[in-house]
Amino acid sequence: MAVVATGAQAQESQTLQDLLNQVQKNRVSEARINEEREAEFRSERADKQAMLRQAQQELQAETDRGDRLQEQFSQNETTLTEKSAELEQATGTLGEMFGVVRQAASEAYGRVSTSIVSAEFPGRAQFLSDMSEESKGLPNISELEDLWFALQKEMTEGGEVSRFTTTVVNLDGGTSEQEVVRVGTFNLIGEAGYLAYDLENNVVQPLGRQPDSHLVGSAEELYESTSGLVPFYADPSQGAILGLLKQKATWSERYHAGGPVGYTITVMLVIGLLIGVYKLVTLTLSGAKIRSQLKNPGNPSSGNALGRILKVYQENKNADAENLELKLDEAILRELPKIESGINVIKIFAAIAPLMGLLGTVLGMIETFQTITLFGTGDPRMMAGSISMALVTTAQGIIAALPLILMHSIVASRSKSIIHILDEQTAGIVAAHSETEKA
Repeated sequence: MAVVATGAQAQESQTLQDLLNQVQKNRVSEARINEEREAEFRSERADKQAMLRQAQQELQAETDRGDRLQEQFSQNETTLTEKSAELEQATGTLGEMFGVVRQAASEAYGRVSTSIVSAEFPGRAQFLSDMSEESKGLPNISELEDLWFALQKEMTEGGEVSRFTTTVVNLDGGTSEQEVVRVGTFNLIGEAGYLAYDLENNVVQPLGRQPDSHLVGSAEELYESTSGLVPFYADPSQGAILGLLKQKATWSERYHAGGPVGYTITVMLVIGLLIGVYKLVTLTLSGAKIRSQLKNPGNPSSGNALGRILKVYQENKNADAENLELKLDEAILRELPKIESGINVIKIFAAIAPLMGLLGTVLGMIETFQTITLFGTGDPRMMAGSISMALVTTAQGIIAALPLILMHSIVASRSKSIIHILDEQTAGIVAAHSETEKA
């Protein structure tokens, strides 16, 4: 860079003497700059040496401190071992009592924290938790008395039926203050029936679905009673049996398990019963009119089958017996479709209903085997729906066939009795007419 600068200055200089002077001047300036730089480097080197000496001193101090702490730690270990031996010797038989108390407190905590009595007396298991496995010290007299009182309290409340007011979490998420009846350590009863105690959240809530009506009825009777003996269905498992009853299928769920086949059977049952009721009513009215006509055969009415047959007889009194019999048979044949219409439909439905149930059984078993093919037999609940369809449809077919068969028997018997009266009267008319001709 000096050469470049000299060349640039040489262009500005006019003589060699000016150039020499300029070079000498620059040389002096550069020498002064270099001296200043060397002074700065020496100053910084001294500072770095001071920092190094300070860091070395701090390292030595920390090393000495570590040695002291290590020695103190070893002394503390020795002292702790000696104190532990002294504590064990001083404790003596109290150590065994300490273990027994901790075990008893742990068992009592498990019993009290899961008891429905805690719904009426919340927070009573906290001190038992402190005395359980987490506790590191010996219990005092007061804590031992509290343990005794907690166990005695649980035993006493197990035989009591009490009422108290608490917050009940409704199924829709809201809360309400309700009066609750506690039956020992077995069940809680509220306005809607049986209640459940949520151990995790420490809240009282109704069951997702109440059990059968007779069980709920006994609970409501107990809830409304104020004194005396009341029969009540208690759950000795503290809600486990009620939880299983919630999963029990209702009649509605069992019915819908039949699926389309079950619905078809229901439609046939309804149609068959409607036809049967209609025929039963019409045949009863027709029978009443025929019995009324029997009391007055000389004045036939066209409003009943027998009256219409008697009119045919009056219109053909002059015919011979053979022609008269044919006319009367023709009149009876005209009446038969009105009397027997719909009866065969009931009979057909009664025969088809069990077959439809059998069809549902076959379809359900097919679905069951398909489920087994896809998922195996590890989880029986996956096959429960298909098996329910297989069994429910069979039951629905039989249930539908029984009343239809009974209805068909009643209606057919009623129609046969009417036809028998018509045949009997027709035979009597023909016999009387034949005797008149012979006379």
